[in-house]
Amino acid sequence: MAASPTTLLIACGALAQEITALIRANGWDHFAITCVPAQFHNRPEKIPPAVREKIHGARGKYDKILVVYGDCGSGGQLDDMLAEEGIERIAGPHCYQFYAGRADFEAMMDAEPGSFFLTDYLVRHFDLLIIQGLGLDRHPQLRDEYFGNYSKLIYLAQTEDDALVAQARAAAEKLGLTYEYRYTGYGELERFMADAKRAKKENSPHGKADHRLLA
Repeated sequence: MAASPTTLLIACGALAQEITALIRANGWDHFAITCVPAQFHNRPEKIPPAVREKIHGARGKYDKILVVYGDCGSGGQLDDMLAEEGIERIAGPHCYQFYAGRADFEAMMDAEPGSFFLTDYLVRHFDLLIIQGLGLDRHPQLRDEYFGNYSKLIYLAQTEDDALVAQARAAAEKLGLTYEYRYTGYGELERFMADAKRAKKENSPHGKADHRLLA
């Protein structure tokens, strides 16, 4: 019988599909995942206590706990809490940077500071999170208020999917922004997980484990 996963990833719900894809593609069965609702990006003050609750609930059940979250608007509160708990997280302020890579992301921002970014997750849920979430379906005049300072929409794609490309292009048209496509793959997210895998192998190797996606 396979052993239980030994490393818990506490992740933003917006990353669940991508993390699961990496686990399956690489056979990283020592990872388990538990997610904080992606909707908390609209209420970033909720992120640190929600992540702390996940940490406390997992203590003693895993050899290691890692957090797969950017700062995501918490104003450093997430990092302060993680320092108190002694927990490591992936580096970066948001998923756009760790998908694109720090150097490439900074170059994009230097080239066009007025850039609005989408990932695979945000493209799939664009109407729900952006159009409906910001009330643009009910009050389209708010588009200029929200996006008047943006000039470009950049789709940072984790997968090569023609349907998502079409959706992203349509999203740019809805917001009145020019469109740019960049395939990033999983970027620093994949490297972070690979590094955790190597550290596990070097420090406390275990047999192959079953992958679990927790609620």
